[in-house]
Amino acid sequence: MHRRPPRLFPPLFLLIAVLLLTGCGVDGDQAALCRKLIPAFDSGPVTILDTAEMAGEEPALRLTYRADSGTHWIACRFGGRFFDSRRHELVAVATDRMGRLRPMQFTMLRIWAGLPASRLGLPPETSGAERGPQTDWAPLLFFLQQVINAATVACVYGLLALGYTLVYGILGQINLAMGELTMIGAMLTAMGAAALGMAGLGGMPLAVLGVFATVMAFTAVQGWTMDRLVFRRLRRARNHTPLIAAVGLSIAYQEGMRLLHGARDWWPAPFLADRHELLSDGAFTVTALTSQAVILLMTGGLYALLWAIMQRTAYGRAHRACADDVGAAELVGVDVDRTVATTFAVGGALAAAAGAVIALYYGGVNFYTGYLIGFKALAAAVVGGIGSVPGAMLGGALLGLVETFWSAYFAIAYKDIVAFGLLTLFLIYRPDGLMGRRRGRGD
Repeated sequence: MHRRPPRLFPPLFLLIAVLLLTGCGVDGDQAALCRKLIPAFDSGPVTILDTAEMAGEEPALRLTYRADSGTHWIACRFGGRFFDSRRHELVAVATDRMGRLRPMQFTMLRIWAGLPASRLGLPPETSGAERGPQTDWAPLLFFLQQVINAATVACVYGLLALGYTLVYGILGQINLAMGELTMIGAMLTAMGAAALGMAGLGGMPLAVLGVFATVMAFTAVQGWTMDRLVFRRLRRARNHTPLIAAVGLSIAYQEGMRLLHGARDWWPAPFLADRHELLSDGAFTVTALTSQAVILLMTGGLYALLWAIMQRTAYGRAHRACADDVGAAELVGVDVDRTVATTFAVGGALAAAAGAVIALYYGGVNFYTGYLIGFKALAAAVVGGIGSVPGAMLGGALLGLVETFWSAYFAIAYKDIVAFGLLTLFLIYRPDGLMGRRRGRGD
């Protein structure tokens, strides 16, 4: 019987409609960036009352909000619109109480925000410099800039996806509390960076590496404890009890951190924020931060160390044996409980590394940081093939590229839809992922 090919018109029509709608109304990315600046002027809870575009040659937004001090507004002017490469460049800020910020005030705001410089525009001393006319090379340079930006995002997703895939590979279960270990790593890194700054050691690479090592060790202990107190007792469960327990752990970590440190964001000082020009055509310059190079080197080193551990050590052999057949591995003398506990510790350390990248490069960490990041990293692990270490790295790179390029060329408000839409497509058409293998345990 001849099967009629699927109709592609409705999905294509919906996709075109979404793309058209992203070019209408207020740019969600610009509104989110402007919203992040409000705590610099008003502390405490803030309620957004209205978001409106302002007239002028350059795109601008005005956010009206209510705080403890009353009703106020903040206006943010940007360098471009939806499809413009400069739409993330903040060129001026004004408030109802201070008027337009002076250059020094704008500089202090930029330092306080701790956001990537590409999102906050040029420094005030150079923002008035004339740009050369756009050349044919500008789109290619902009593309290369997004590749550089995507590499850092891929590091975050890849490191956390490794934690998911190591645990799933040995147990066949997903630890949904892994994202909260990333939150703990991010919060501790922000605190450590603040302590180094107060001690005058923030510019010393060895001191920063010491903070990295301490945070990873602490979070590894958290991962080991998580298995010892919760998951080991549910090892023989054949229902969804471990998954429910992981959700409970996630909520407990979030609420515990909120009660201990409050709900406010932590903004650590910029880490190795020296900017280097790589390529330029006079209209657009490809740049990279020293911190991006350090993050890539650190992530590559952790990948190489994990590969060596998995291939060259007794733990790696035990992990592979348990991943193939836990029962058979136990029969031949493998200490399954110790192997699983070590896996949770290694996953916790990798999650802490992802949290350190978030804290020192992106900033703005709080008790809720690991929630969405955790689900995105899980999506990366599934896309790459959950249970496969190379697949986790590949899935993190793919998700980082998709999210970064969508944010660069379209409205960032839809990037999460695209990320989880990619996960949905893989679950439908390739459920084993790019490098995964079909499991035979019935899970």
